[in-house]
Amino acid sequence: MSLRVTQSMTTTQMLGNLNNNLIRMNAMQNQLSTGRKINKPSDDPVGITYSLRYRGELNANEQYTKNVDSASSWLDNSDTVLDSANTVLQRIRELAVQGSNSSNDQTALNSIKNEVGELYSQLVDVGNTKFNGKYILNGQKTDVQPYSKVDLTDTSGAAKAYTNNTDTGEIPFELGSGTTIPINITGSEALGSSTDDDNAFKIIQDLYDALGAGNTTGVSATLDRIDTRMNKILESRSQVGARTNRVDLIKNRLSDTNTNLETLKSNAEDANMSEVIINLQTSENVYQASLSTGSKLIQSSLVDYLK
Repeated sequence: MSLRVTQSMTTTQMLGNLNNNLIRMNAMQNQLSTGRKINKPSDDPVGITYSLRYRGELNANEQYTKNVDSASSWLDNSDTVLDSANTVLQRIRELAVQGSNSSNDQTALNSIKNEVGELYSQLVDVGNTKFNGKYILNGQKTDVQPYSKVDLTDTSGAAKAYTNNTDTGEIPFELGSGTTIPINITGSEALGSSTDDDNAFKIIQDLYDALGAGNTTGVSATLDRIDTRMNKILESRSQVGARTNRVDLIKNRLSDTNTNLETLKSNAEDANMSEVIINLQTSENVYQASLSTGSKLIQSSLVDYLK
């Protein structure tokens, strides 16, 4: 039994084909206007999973990069603090050498003592350095001032800086998946704890007292302790430098990873514009041809058959 094709069936099929052609053309226009071949999940269900994965990895990589920048800034400031502390102790050593000369009278020793007192206050300020509102030498207690600001001329019996111990906790920064490094140096490491004979503040206190008492032998006795503490500051600076180099390497790796992820995301999401333009032109031609053909199919009526 043959199937009878009616005018209605022909019209319905023609309209369906026109609609399909219009949908394809609209899809090409969307790709051209957005520059993306995936504008909704249904465009490419498999491709969208890769796209989301790459976007997630890029977001994580961006956060790691921010952490690296923060770590670099912290390490740079730590090195500046240690350099300032070393400069103070270098000047203290020069003054100790001058003060150890037995030919100095008490007036000269008092002049040296006054400068030593000022340098003590300067070292306290160095030890209390802040970065982004945080004390960088007080371990994890970054909101607590590590060193007492009582200067050497104070005779009230108030605790001075050499009696203070900083927090020894490390501040870890996550710089990658499974990569965490501590970025801080504590004051007790760099300047000494309250029990260390070469505590930088205690050395200056003893030097100050010896100069005031005209004790040149006591002044000379501080030189070896100064040298020992300066060597420990140098070791801390070496540690900061090693961490800085590692952070720089991590930063370069993150940059390379970011470039690779951007390329993969672009391959998954971005449209080939040359191909899209050609496909759009083809879709438009097909749509126009469909309209032209359809107009010829539906222009016939019963009157035409009665003629």
